[in-house]
Amino acid sequence: MSGRETNMEDEVPAADKAESFIMKSKQSEVGVKIAIAPVDSDGAVATAPVLGPGILHGAISGGVHNERRKITHILFDMDGLLLDTERFYTIVQVEILKRFGKTFDWALKSKMIGKPALDAAKIFIDETGLQDELAPEGFLEEREEMLAKLFPDANLLPGVDRMVRHLAAKRVPMAVATSSHRRHYELKTTRHKDFFKLFHHVITGDDPAVKKGKPAPDIFEAAASRFDPPAPAPEYVLVFEDAPSGVRAARAAEMSVVMVPDENLDASLHHGAHQVLKSLDEFQPHEWGLPPYDEEDGHVYESETSIP
Repeated sequence: MSGRETNMEDEVPAADKAESFIMKSKQSEVGVKIAIAPVDSDGAVATAPVLGPGILHGAISGGVHNERRKITHILFDMDGLLLDTERFYTIVQVEILKRFGKTFDWALKSKMIGKPALDAAKIFIDETGLQDELAPEGFLEEREEMLAKLFPDANLLPGVDRMVRHLAAKRVPMAVATSSHRRHYELKTTRHKDFFKLFHHVITGDDPAVKKGKPAPDIFEAAASRFDPPAPAPEYVLVFEDAPSGVRAARAAEMSVVMVPDENLDASLHHGAHQVLKSLDEFQPHEWGLPPYDEEDGHVYESETSIP
């Protein structure tokens, strides 16, 4: 990737330092799992165990067991789920904190990921104790300049192209619901314009319908409402997310959610997702009532485990 900064203290590129931080962080034991939990009145997901290895064929909503409904529509987050952009944020934030003699780690990143930019900036400033040295708005301005050089080189993440093209060919309605503002969306998708035409529509974080950012349900509710009428009921919508705040937003919208978290995200933050995968390569459409992959694509189905 281009636009990488240099650490003047130890002459190690900031990008390499960031990648080292990513690789050395404690790795979560992800696997293919299901996490189930009720959602409280504020949209927060209550603590629940992750049920483990294997695909579970049921879901729990509000503590009541239900058979998994057939999904008809799909919503995707973008950063860290479709596009490999989250590492750009890490690279830049490592570089900014280096100037103040501070470090950036996953404990902080996990609190920022998926949040609207200003909310994440406030968390960044408060958690690093930079209130007297850097305003959230100043942090965003500096970060924006650095990220603009990196975003156009974003790549699709594993499994994304295959899955989206398969569902598009089967005429499954899909949309993107990203906290990124429209300008950033355009930069991040520079190399993938044709790919993003496969989606029925895209809603960004600065859309007028999004009054509150994730973990509020606004963006997913707005995205679902813009499918060709009649709009799907929430129980027929499946959301794909990588961030805890996005999982909470999907649950607050009363939608099912599959989480594909970064391997460094602490496993305790997987709670609330109906299914947790290492990558979209592991997603099995037929498990959610969606058209299965064709036999010739070489997809191998894993055995299912049912909730008694």
